[in-house]
Amino acid sequence: MIHLGPLDVLVATGLVLLAGGISLALRLGIERRLAWVSLRTVVQLGLLGLVLEKIFAVRHPALVLGMLLVMTGFAAREAVARASRRYPWIHLDAWLAIAVAAFVVGGIVTQVVVGARPWYSPRYVIPLVGMILGNSLTGISLCLDRFLEHLDARRGEIELRLAFGATRREALADAMRASVRTGLVPIMNAMAAAGIVSLPGMMTGQIVAGAPPLQAVAYQVVVMFMLAAAGALGAMIAAVLVVLRRTRPDGSLRREGAGLYRRFRGR
Repeated sequence: MIHLGPLDVLVATGLVLLAGGISLALRLGIERRLAWVSLRTVVQLGLLGLVLEKIFAVRHPALVLGMLLVMTGFAAREAVARASRRYPWIHLDAWLAIAVAAFVVGGIVTQVVVGARPWYSPRYVIPLVGMILGNSLTGISLCLDRFLEHLDARRGEIELRLAFGATRREALADAMRASVRTGLVPIMNAMAAAGIVSLPGMMTGQIVAGAPPLQAVAYQVVVMFMLAAAGALGAMIAAVLVVLRRTRPDGSLRREGAGLYRRFRGR
């Protein structure tokens, strides 16, 4: 594998600076945001690299599980931060959805498909579960946003259906379908474009590291299916939790929190 040094990273930094300069010239206003996220990327990945070196050296299950729990907590926080609507206990619900999806799907992939030995092998467990967390937080955020928007915008329609005898499941079926489908849009688009428009990250990394192309394809297929399963599971859990939080057993919508806990960016 080709070794990258500080000069190589500096050249890549120049590409971001070029994009920022174009933004300044066109007065697009994205240069500060671009600079901020670029700085965060360097700091966060640098710290992660230092932490992973220690974890890889020690290879203790408690450190691996602790790392995964910390990553799950930050993933839930980011999922809620990206949503424009909120309700009480949304942070807990986002954490539950992400944690269940990550540990169920990640456990099956690392222990059954990949066969990591020992079971807590940080070289396999942390990167694969991390990929699930990164994908799931986007899908769950979109799902929560769409569902809560539907409940606020179509409250009257939902309550009318309930008044005519519809069950809670029937009255909220459209909202659940739309929200889960919205949450799966990113991974569905990525799967549809894989191999035709783009070479996904896992496959690219395997090829760059010197793996045979067909072996890289096998890894990428596993990763794609893993992300799709985790995204679907997480979005469905999030949708069910929204139903339980925002409705009563008879199906009527709870008034508390409706229209509140909203955050409109840039306004």
